[in-house]
Amino acid sequence: MEAKKLGDTLTRAKPFLAVIFIQLGFAGMTVITKFALDKGMDQHVFVVYRHLVATLVIAPFALAFERKRRPKMTISIFIKIAILGLLETFIYYTGMKLTSATFTSAMCNVLPAFAFILAWIFRLEKVKLKKIHSQAKIVGTIVTVGGAMLMTLVKGAAINLPWAHQSGASSSAADAAASSAKQDPIKGAIMIMSGCFCWASFVILQAMTLKAYPVELSLTALICLMGCLEGAIFAVAFEGGFRRSSWAIHFDAILISIVYSVSILSLSLSASGHQFLTIISDQPKMIKN
Repeated sequence: MEAKKLGDTLTRAKPFLAVIFIQLGFAGMTVITKFALDKGMDQHVFVVYRHLVATLVIAPFALAFERKRRPKMTISIFIKIAILGLLETFIYYTGMKLTSATFTSAMCNVLPAFAFILAWIFRLEKVKLKKIHSQAKIVGTIVTVGGAMLMTLVKGAAINLPWAHQSGASSSAADAAASSAKQDPIKGAIMIMSGCFCWASFVILQAMTLKAYPVELSLTALICLMGCLEGAIFAVAFEGGFRRSSWAIHFDAILISIVYSVSILSLSLSASGHQFLTIISDQPKMIKN
């Protein structure tokens, strides 16, 4: 009896442990991606490559496992997929380029607030003011948005850490100063919040699309493919043409950041629930309702 109880507890805990593990992966992804952007990676090109690699990884599984149960594609579903491809845009990474990895991760706490508001607007989330769960969600929304505004508008004093003054730290300090000179916290915060709003919209629209097209892997592959094509158009447009240097990939941090981000995205496919994921994670996920 005790063994069965323990087994049931572990089974119920698996989704929570998985998402916590994925969140740790996201923290690493933020640091690696920020490093790649600081090394000169164009944020528009990064999104294109990320979608391209994700398409190549996920499409074979979609073809193998969902071929027989894939519903007919309609114009309505195609338009939703095209919009979903646009929603995961370069806005978030532009904000990251203008700020720091820590600031970006902290600002992403507004994602569940946006997701909750949009879910309530589209009646995917019920709000009953007399219920403690609804009250907690409302208070949480106010706190997260207020915290984001506080981080944006208030700039505290620099903290001089002991290890920052060691003999070998002069070059690192110079690099950090050069990186800080390119930062714009207010503009970056606006871009990150806009990106979070796009991701929250992505989560809600994806949940609605899955009801009409309930094949998770196929939908993910199509979204990534559309995101790749649309992102390439935006990248060329924003750069004023095709520049080979911006698209060049070598075996360095840039390649690692692309592969790593796709790996984390793939791990997140098994998670479920639009509110559950957005409370813990700062990335758009595949939802299975």
